[in-house]
Amino acid sequence: METSVSSELSSPLPQPLPDHPLVVIEPAKSFFSLNFSDVWAYRELFYFLIWRDLKVRYKQTTIGVVWVVLQPLMMMLLFTLVFGRLAGVPSDGIPYALFAYAGLLPWTFFATAASASGNSVVNSSGLVTKVYFPRVIVPAASVGAVLVDFAISALVLAAMMVYWRVQPTRQILMLPPLVLLLMVLTLGFGMLISAINVKYRDVRLALPFLIQVWFFASPVIYPMSLVPERWRWLVKLNPMASIIEGFRAALYGKAAFDWPGLAGSTVISLVLLLLAVITFHRMEKGFADII
Repeated sequence: METSVSSELSSPLPQPLPDHPLVVIEPAKSFFSLNFSDVWAYRELFYFLIWRDLKVRYKQTTIGVVWVVLQPLMMMLLFTLVFGRLAGVPSDGIPYALFAYAGLLPWTFFATAASASGNSVVNSSGLVTKVYFPRVIVPAASVGAVLVDFAISALVLAAMMVYWRVQPTRQILMLPPLVLLLMVLTLGFGMLISAINVKYRDVRLALPFLIQVWFFASPVIYPMSLVPERWRWLVKLNPMASIIEGFRAALYGKAAFDWPGLAGSTVISLVLLLLAVITFHRMEKGFADII
């Protein structure tokens, strides 16, 4: 009896509740506000979502990561046969297989990441409605997961360059800025689509068609020189056009960079990212209610 009484006396007493809440979650009052410190505080969740996307994508697959390189590789072989051999599409003085793969490398990243990030918030509805975190992490993590696939596919391109004895020049130093520009464009587009997709589910159905049309409007399987000069300004309104041409110039050094086109792509990508952040910020306060 004495033991039980002493144990009760030694047990800690319940602590009184604080007079004021420790954490207050409320919508921002400004038109544009992105708390970068809040995003940085949840960086571990960002890494976890990337890892989750990678595991889900290749779960219960027989050949696993081989699917990463199989899609652009098979498309490259198909385009080489149809457009390189049968149609005789020019390839700017390099083997058409290298020409096509250098275009498919950034395009596959953009198309896959844009589709994944565009549907990311809707697909993560259980997480969005139950746990607080900066919602912008969700589409950003989808882009980060596809970046891993991009790096693996780039190794295949490096092996192809060795096979065809293509030596890189100093222009390859432009490759990291081009990859960064590609990521900015993809993140901006994916974030914008993901916010709109929560409210208007038609976007999910229209997105594959939009990306397919965008593919033929980009110089993936044909060079920019094949476009009549009077129409090139229209093609360059597509930011992916100058990015793809920049990839080929950086990798093979056969042509000079189109600096006005790259400058235009940079401006369009940054404006798109800014518009996406503002739109996402204004709409995310209602995600949990309508998702």
